[in-house]
Amino acid sequence: MTAVFKDICLDANDHQALADWWCAAMGYVRPHQEDRPREWPVAIVDPAGRGPLIWVNPVRETKTVKNRMHIDVFGSTAELVAAGAKLVRARDGEIEWDVLEDPEGNEFCVFAPNGA
Repeated sequence: MTAVFKDICLDANDHQALADWWCAAMGYVRPHQEDRPREWPVAIVDPAGRGPLIWVNPVRETKTVKNRMHIDVFGSTAELVAAGAKLVRARDGEIEWDVLEDPEGNEFCVFAPNGA
């Protein structure tokens, strides 16, 4: 075995705000919010234990190019856009998902919930 999956990491200029946005979007929580200095990376977790641990890391540089790796989620594009995401490309004859950006421009794909 060469490697084993551990976590997902997102870079952000305002890592506190982006962690809160992803918590609201995914139903995640911040388990150690009081225990960590505000300048440290923020861990967010699925309280049901099904999803991966996500770290939101503070960075100074802004995002300038498309992500080479991204998150895929099941959900409502309309609700995510209403919460602050931006629609980049709608599903069409070529793709069966919508491409969105979170409030800091990190791309992610939204698939219709199972059975929808």
